Amino acid sequence: MSIDTQRRIKRALDVVVGLAVLVVLAPVLALAAVLIRLRLGRPVLFSQERTGKGGRPFTVHKLRTMTDERDADGVLLPDGDRCRGIGLLLRRASIDELPQLINVLKGELSLVGPRPLLPRYDPWYTDRERLRFEVPPGITGLAQIHGRNGLAWNERLELDAVYVTNWSLWLDLRIIARTVRTVLTGAGVAADPSAQMLDLDKERMLA
Repeated sequence: MSIDTQRRIKRALDVVVGLAVLVVLAPVLALAAVLIRLRLGRPVLFSQERTGKGGRPFTVHKLRTMTDERDADGVLLPDGDRCRGIGLLLRRASIDELPQLINVLKGELSLVGPRPLLPRYDPWYTDRERLRFEVPPGITGLAQIHGRNGLAWNERLELDAVYVTNWSLWLDLRIIARTVRTVLTGAGVAADPSAQMLDLDKERMLA
């Protein structure tokens, strides 16, 4: 099967699976939205700009999982202190990721690909790491099934490059199967990833 044919099938799977999951899990999303509104307040959705294929920016959407709690000086508390209760539950079950299926239907995301990162990281990638921009970013990827938030930046970005250079439809299907298992076990979820590692730009600035 040619690469072009595989890519067409990949896009078809994105649309069919994305739409099916949104329809089936619509009651879960609705319940989660109500609980967020009651426990965390507005807004229900967390939206943030990320860099996608070809280096083009787009807005990714997730369910909100953190409060806006601040210290006495008005500074936001660490993520780990603001993500608890319903927010932590949604993260552990990966329910907070479901609104990204809208990005998938729009073609901004794929089900599988390098996770889209913040635009401020763009100047800090090596040439090899910039391979990530040759394909659509994904909700899950090779890095997510090999440690999720537990991987160092160099490891995570290298796995993204390995994915791009070795891509096949079969690899996507294997990653999806492993992702389902990871989600069901809740492995690798961190309430505060920043407590485990520096942001990419800060880490490389110090290197």
